[in-house]
Amino acid sequence: MSFVRACALSELEEDTPKRVELDGLPVSVVRTEGEVFAIYDICSHANVSLSEGEVEDCQIECWLHGSSFDLRTGKPSGLPATRPVPVYPVKIEGDDVLVSLTQES
Repeated sequence: MSFVRACALSELEEDTPKRVELDGLPVSVVRTEGEVFAIYDICSHANVSLSEGEVEDCQIECWLHGSSFDLRTGKPSGLPATRPVPVYPVKIEGDDVLVSLTQES
């Protein structure tokens, strides 16, 4: 599995998504509950950035219509979204957050 550097761990504020572009792909990197997650940054219901939404209970909420997605699985937990969004493996090396663009789901 190939990993690319997304950002520095020190750049991530708790429960505050950070949008990054990895090989032209928009990804939201989120530090929450002692872990770091990477999720495709575009809502599956409406073409808006998830990184502009709020994070709570390991979920990221789309600011436009209120759909929430589990940061671990990408599955929606509330309407109007019904399709999951991809999530990506993350590993931490020193202060580097590395993301593999191979989808976990």
